[in-house]
Amino acid sequence: MREKAILVGLSLPFQDGELLEECLDELARLADTAGAEVLGRVVQRRERIDPAYYIGRGKAEEISAKAKELGLDLVIFEGDLSPAQVKNLEELIPAKIVDRSGLILDIFARRARTKEAKVQVELAQLKYLLPRLTRRWTHLSRQVGGIGTRGPGETQLEVDRRRVRQRIWKLSKELEKIERARAIRRKGREGAFRVALVGYTNAGKSTLLNALTHADVFVEDRLFATLDATTRRMWVDGHVALLTDTVGFIRRLPHHLVASFRSTLGEVQEADLLLHVADVSHPACEEQIASVREVLEDLGVGGKPAILVLNKVDLLEGRGFLERMLLQHPGAVPVSAKEGTGLDQLRRAISEHMKLGRTTVRG
Repeated sequence: MREKAILVGLSLPFQDGELLEECLDELARLADTAGAEVLGRVVQRRERIDPAYYIGRGKAEEISAKAKELGLDLVIFEGDLSPAQVKNLEELIPAKIVDRSGLILDIFARRARTKEAKVQVELAQLKYLLPRLTRRWTHLSRQVGGIGTRGPGETQLEVDRRRVRQRIWKLSKELEKIERARAIRRKGREGAFRVALVGYTNAGKSTLLNALTHADVFVEDRLFATLDATTRRMWVDGHVALLTDTVGFIRRLPHHLVASFRSTLGEVQEADLLLHVADVSHPACEEQIASVREVLEDLGVGGKPAILVLNKVDLLEGRGFLERMLLQHPGAVPVSAKEGTGLDQLRRAISEHMKLGRTTVRG
């Protein structure tokens, strides 16, 4: 059974109303990926964020009535909520309160398949949840209990927090081991020209990887279909390059996720060239390109050589928008990874970068 949900957005005077609608559209896709059925949207206009209820108590009471009427399981907020706001809203609204970061973390938890991805996601979730612990977290006490497990005068909440901190420490140590192993694997690939695929989630990175390398990497028309870095060989003018698919980015990617996925995103930092894949058919294409570049700056690779790949040209109705994008982004390469068009031009562009003094390995 899909959980019933409504989306809640907050419109502030300095914000663009159109951008808020795009954010809510994206939130609806995130909710669908997480397995929720979105029954409606609520947009509250305020001068500023309410510190207690985010949207104000009056609007929260309206949502409470709607939750009872529709039998809602979830109320999903487009913004990020403080621990106090979550607590106050849960006391008022008879449904689970989830903010944008919490929803993205839930999707990552569902999508994690390898040990590395599971460790990274659990670590991010625990860091996100630690300040949000309340007495409702009684399930943590089932792990250990009884005589000898509590300090003098220690409350159950303090015990829960201590256990979460211990788990965070253990996962951090485990992730350090994984990072060391990944670093050794990277060292073994030294000498090869390395290319990393980056881009907004669902821009078609995995499809492009398959098209360029004849691989069979999992592809799905859903957000965050791929969490694990996948490396395949690619032939360019008789030389071998290593092409790596990485986790997709998204607007306001939770910082706990960026921190936890540093070992996976290390593939981006070690790459000689980035292929920045953008969905040129998406109405918010420019904003998505800007969001990806912002994350790359945060990772310290904003100045790394990159080719902007304008993917999904087969979905465009005319060439007007594409021509404007090519004028605004000189050097961009239009392709359709699904149809296989533009790939020769992309290979030539990669070849030009390989010739700029980069070390290559002849196959």
